[in-house]
Formats: sequence, structure tokens, C-alpha cells
Amino acid sequence: MGTPDFAVSSLDILVKNNIQVVAVVTAPDKPAGRGRKISISPIKKYALGKQIPVLQPTNLKDPEFVEEIKSYNADLQIVVAFRMLPEVIWKMPSKGTFNLHASLLPQYRGAAPINWAIINGESETGVTTFFIDEKIDTGKIILSEKVNIGKTETAGELHDRLMEKGSELVFRTVRLIQEDKPHLKSQDELITPQAILNPAPKIFKEDTRINWEKSGIEIFNLIRGLSPYPAAITRLNGAGDEYWNLKIFNSALVQNHPAIENTKAIPGSLISDNKSFLLIGCCDGYIEIKELQLQGKRRMFIQDFLRGFSISEKWTVGN
Repeated sequence: MGTPDFAVSSLDILVKNNIQVVAVVTAPDKPAGRGRKISISPIKKYALGKQIPVLQPTNLKDPEFVEEIKSYNADLQIVVAFRMLPEVIWKMPSKGTFNLHASLLPQYRGAAPINWAIINGESETGVTTFFIDEKIDTGKIILSEKVNIGKTETAGELHDRLMEKGSELVFRTVRLIQEDKPHLKSQDELITPQAILNPAPKIFKEDTRINWEKSGIEIFNLIRGLSPYPAAITRLNGAGDEYWNLKIFNSALVQNHPAIENTKAIPGSLISDNKSFLLIGCCDGYIEIKELQLQGKRRMFIQDFLRGFSISEKWTVGN
């Protein structure tokens, strides 16, 4: 059960290792893009190519779907990047239903663990497989594996590494369950009285807005934690009432730069030569913008952006 590319890697490793996959469950097809053409999920595309039956229920509690999935008589169900299952579904297989989660549970339970780990400046994360229970991401852990986070790594880059690491963990988990050898660990055992559990809720638009009053490292982590999607957003304020929304995909913390010698940073202020660099002030220094997208335009490197867009010294960024 899955929808995006993150799930495809796990399905692929099972197929290549001759694990019998009797069916794939994914989201219904939906319109996408400017032309609103019907788009199928990445995992459906893969499954069709391997001639695996695909189920696309709109309601997971629908009696017809429940009977249909029961007819496959699966021993095990595997969930990777899908929605919450009703009890009638996850309790159905004789060997249970397990989920792959992109964090070291019990840390970062929720919909966006990769993003929040980077936004919060973590140096490590990981992948975990666990049996699903009544609550979200709280079931007994089967396997987990740590992964270091690079100091400049983006959510997109980490996503791809965890996708591969996670698929290997899924395969190892299936083997353990086949052999009836899983050693389960309760998440409650891992939560000490002093532990602070960081949540990983869904990213909303208000979470993507950059507050230039914050420190450089907080802003830098927010930008890379939201890159490439949904992307950190700020507003470029021009003269009068003129403004443009900007998505920022890549940035750097400024240590030394000729343009800021003997200059105290003012949050939201801009410094640029209108050729090769754009610096934005924050509470303790400057952020250099490397890659961005102006509303209605394509994503581009800062040098390309400045060739067609001149920054005035009186302009600012902010909400």
C-alpha cells in the first residue's frame, strides 16, 4: 500500500527478490498539472508494468473494497507512504500489517518526518518498520536503522537516501516475518521520563514562510528542510505597493563577504551587486541566496535571476 516514488523502491526490492506481491493498493487517479490531465501514482505505474493487480479505493471502509482485498488472502500487508488504515484492514492479514516510517521512532511521528528533522537541525535520523496499531506511528518496532544528515543536505536529497535505505529495511523485515523471527520492541520502552518527542505534522503554508527575525541557522535549516517541496517562501517588497512572492530552494550561511564588511545586518534587508549574489539580513548575520523562483517564473540560479531582475537597495523581504 503506497502512492509516491518513496513507496516504489520498497515494492521493487520485493519483486526483484521474488516475494509474491498479490496486489497493490494506491490512491485514485486524479487531475494534475496545468492541463488537468488524469495522472496515475508512481506505484500504480510500476505495478501495471509488472502486471500486479491495482486497487484504488476512495473509501478504505467501503464493504466492497474490504471484500475485494480479503479475496487476495494476503499473509502480510506493507504500508509505505499511504494513508491511515481502518482497523478492519490492518487486522486482516494473518501475519499483520507493518509500516515503513522515515524517522527513528518514537521521534518524528507524523506526515513529514524528513522535513522536520532537517528544519529542527538534527544531525541524524533513520528509517523504522513497525506493526500498525490503533494510533498513528505508535506500534511495536520491528527494525530501525540510523542515517546521518549532511550539514547542507536538503529534504529532497535525504528523501532519496532514506528511500533506498528504507527499501532494504522493508525487505529485511519481510524475511524476518516469513521466518517468524521478528524481535519486537515497544516504543514506550524507548521513551524516558526526560525524553522530548519531536512531532512531524503535515507541512502547511504558514510553516513555509521565512521569518527573517530568526537566526541564520534557523532560516538555513528551514530552507533546506523544505527544498524542493513545498519550498520556503518569502515576499520581495519593491517600491510602493509592489511585491513578488519568492520560493527559495538553496542558500548558504554567510561567514565572510566583501559586501558586508563593517555592516550590521538588519532582518529583511537586501545586499546585491545585481550580477552574482544576493544577501538577505537576519537577526545575527546574512543568508546568501543561491537558487530561487519568482512567482510565475521557472526555478533558477541567482546569477540567472539577477540578469533579468534588478534589486534596489531600498527593497526588503518579509511578510
